Amino acid sequence: MKLWGKGVFEKIESLSGSENTQYYRRKAGQFIYSKLDFLNQAFGVIPTSLDGLESTVDLPCFDISSELHPNFLLEYVKRPSFYEKFGEIADGGRKAKRIQAESFLSFPIRVPRRFLEQQKIAECLSTLDELIGAESQKLDALKAHKKGLMQQLFPREGETLPRLRFPEFHSAPEWEENPFDEFVAKSFYGTSSSTAPQGQYPVLRMGNMADGRLDFTTLVYIDLDRESFESFRLEDGDILLNRTNSPALVGKISLFRLKSECLTASYIVTYRLKKQRLDPSFCNFMLNTPLYQAKIKSLAKPSISQANINPTTFRKELVVSVPAFPEQLRIATCLSSLDDLIAAQSDRLAALQTHKQGLLQQLFPSPEAATT
Repeated sequence: MKLWGKGVFEKIESLSGSENTQYYRRKAGQFIYSKLDFLNQAFGVIPTSLDGLESTVDLPCFDISSELHPNFLLEYVKRPSFYEKFGEIADGGRKAKRIQAESFLSFPIRVPRRFLEQQKIAECLSTLDELIGAESQKLDALKAHKKGLMQQLFPREGETLPRLRFPEFHSAPEWEENPFDEFVAKSFYGTSSSTAPQGQYPVLRMGNMADGRLDFTTLVYIDLDRESFESFRLEDGDILLNRTNSPALVGKISLFRLKSECLTASYIVTYRLKKQRLDPSFCNFMLNTPLYQAKIKSLAKPSISQANINPTTFRKELVVSVPAFPEQLRIATCLSSLDDLIAAQSDRLAALQTHKQGLLQQLFPSPEAATT
């Protein structure tokens, strides 16, 4: 059955608002969306807890026909393959597209004739959403636990001991402060040569750096002779610094932990550590704490649109506080194990999300089918 806006209808009751703005009272069970942010998924069904909320005309609200299950409608509209189609009929420019109520109501949708089938589909997807939500909460809890643990395992500003120490190190000496340069065996820039979608050697860019790790899903490549490549080649345990970026993003740190052939772009500086003095994993965790990220950003010199960190300044002026090597390893092992749990939970969540996308493709018709 094809519905041309008959699944929802406008229901607005005027209330007295401010002097310049008119507000409308909304009811639980109504569908509501933002004209300006619809393409950013700013829409939903009003829950019972928000019955009676007030909103402006820029948040159109509709009662849902008794022939249409609210959660079925929501799942139908939530699909990117559906709501992104509204961009073709939106008013305004590229940065401020507005979805008018008339446009929303006139858009065709296709639903099962039987309400029971709608309900079954909605219940299936709602159950999966609840599972995804629960797994997402577990992931957030792991990340929060790691964040709190890192605040305890590294000394605060002006202190020489952390708030939390493993039992075997309770009587160990205080952490020593030294310039980062004391622990660096070698540093070098990446290549400034042009890259391509395919080639001999993968090149890491700042987009590959995230949360202290490296994402290898989007790579570019370069062809170099062997001698040139060796001058840029990364080794397992190298610390990477994103030296040039916007003020908010400059100073990103990641650890290279592969034994494969790889190099970086020129705006990434590689620091090869004296590994007998500073463990690379410990160093990576340390430099990604809020305290050290603030210190690193303070070394950046602003320019017109970007900020830049001088690699030599970074080595000589960044003062780091580190414990004896065995304690470094103990901290790194603890946090690495937690990272493994976070990665496994992220994979579990991604698998569920992929499973849902597959179900959506099978349970709902394609956007093209809704217009035939």
